[in-house]
Amino acid sequence: MNWPDQSPESTLEDVDGVEPEASGQAQALYLGDCGQLPLETRRVLVQLLAGPSLDARRHARLWPVLKRDETVVRSRLADLFLELVIDPGQQVAFTRQADVGELEAPVLLRRLPLTFLDSVVLLFLRQRLTQADVRGERAVFEAPEIIEQVAPYERATSTDHAGFNKRIQASIEKMKKNSILQKIRGSEERYEISPTLKLLFSPEDITELTQQYRALAEAPEGRSAVPPEEEEDTEE
Repeated sequence: MNWPDQSPESTLEDVDGVEPEASGQAQALYLGDCGQLPLETRRVLVQLLAGPSLDARRHARLWPVLKRDETVVRSRLADLFLELVIDPGQQVAFTRQADVGELEAPVLLRRLPLTFLDSVVLLFLRQRLTQADVRGERAVFEAPEIIEQVAPYERATSTDHAGFNKRIQASIEKMKKNSILQKIRGSEERYEISPTLKLLFSPEDITELTQQYRALAEAPEGRSAVPPEEEEDTEE
């Protein structure tokens, strides 16, 4: 998974009194400004680069700007060896490294390392998104649900119970930091899952990972099903 080095503020577009400008060259926005894009188009680029995504619900003022200026946004991202991915149905967009073949191109986006428990938590979140879609609801859940759902994998991690819970909490914090989870206002333990996750795990991925992880959870007692290197938290 590719993620930016810094997490963005999800309210980047919420600037009072600023309306999307027409496509085309903009006037200088500050002293020394030599940019050619309107203010709101620049905000779209910043949100996409800051990541992990731009979506119509959280970024209601930027989404129509992205649709309007998609061609120029794609061009500017391509200059950085990045590809713009848009899902019109889910109204979500994000960037990823372009497939440049044998070309030696610099890598702007970093790859977020995942521990075994991170992957299990992501799988649970992706399944909840699917269930919410079927019911036509927002994918909202409470933090204790993750602990309950991930509990069968405790034996596979070869760690004590307290350490296991601590690592689950660390995974949840990682999802929050990278905007996969959005905290519900007024609640400390309720979160909504970002629709971007649908683009990272296909239904086929879910089926395959579920089978693999179920096998790990059912491994014989006293036998670690996870290689030691996958049990260690990896520095981001």
